[in-house]
Parts: sequence; C-alpha cells; structure tokens
Amino acid sequence: MSEEPTSWARTLAMNQLAESLPRRWSHTQGVAERAVRLERVLGHQTRLLTCAALLHDVGYAPGVATTGFHPLDGARFLRDVHGADDQLTRLVANHSFALLEAEERGLREVLEVEFPLLEDQRLVDSLVWCDMTTTPAGSPTTAEARVAEILSRYGAESVVGRFIGRASPGIFAAVERVEASLAAQSRRG
Repeated sequence: MSEEPTSWARTLAMNQLAESLPRRWSHTQGVAERAVRLERVLGHQTRLLTCAALLHDVGYAPGVATTGFHPLDGARFLRDVHGADDQLTRLVANHSFALLEAEERGLREVLEVEFPLLEDQRLVDSLVWCDMTTTPAGSPTTAEARVAEILSRYGAESVVGRFIGRASPGIFAAVERVEASLAAQSRRG
C-alpha cells in the first residue's frame, strides 16, 4: 500500500460497501468520523483507529463474506488479499466484542488463533465507542440506544441478539471509559 493508510482504508471500504451496501457505508463513515474525535486522547494511534473504523464492517461486502461472520471475513480479506497490518486486522477481527459473537457461532477458537486480541485496551475500547455510538445511518447515538436498535433489528433470540445481550455490559463499560477519557482531556484544555 503506497498511499496514506487512511486514504487507502477509505477507498477500500468505499469500493466494497458504497454501492452494494449503502446503509453499511453510511454507518462506516459515521464510525470513522467518531474515530477522528479521539485524536486528543489517542494521539498517533488515531490513524490506526480510523483505518479500523473504516474497515470494521468490510466483511459484510459481497465477495468478502465467506463464513457469514463479518469480523473474521473482513480480517481475513485485509490480511490475505491486501497484506494489511497485523494490528489493523486484529482490531477489525475483534471489534465490539466479536469474540462473544464468534462463540455463539462456534468460531471463537478460530478467531482467537488467527487474530488474537490486542493488549491495548484503550484502542480496543475506542473502536467499541466509535462503532457502538453510531447509528446504522451514520449519526451519533448512545450505546444504550444502539444496543436496543440491534436487538430490535435482529431479535433477542437470534445469534446476534444473544451476542449483543451478552456483550452489552462490556460495551457500556468500554463506552464509559472512553467518554471519561474524553471528559478528562477536555478539562485539561
């Protein structure tokens, strides 16, 4: 990849999602906008977060989706087709508590082996915040409203519904940690 990483990520995500999945592309753009807001908290890591935000849902794209589990499909696509950075692929693979959904789908061991969790909790929390405080249309929302929207769209007894129910406490805690960091940074000036 010879161009700047965020430009590359934006172009790749747009090419995979804009035409075939326009609502997913709207969400993706909103998630990326949220990532940029964290620059004062994350500093140089903001570029990696923004790339992950742009690419977190690329696994939904036709031609990319193979297992039906978008975090794994997207991470494999980034790694195998595009030779993407290890940290980026691991963030995409594990975004928003994907291990819990992987467990629901019988893919937890596969995900853990291929794409181990990053140890940088601040970065992991930041991607959760970006994703889980953005509506499907790309607008900011609360994590509580986003979880409720996901449950209403998929149903509580679906794989996604069961996963989001299990993940909700972790999602809310991650969002709270990021919002506390933003507030502290804002107080510092």
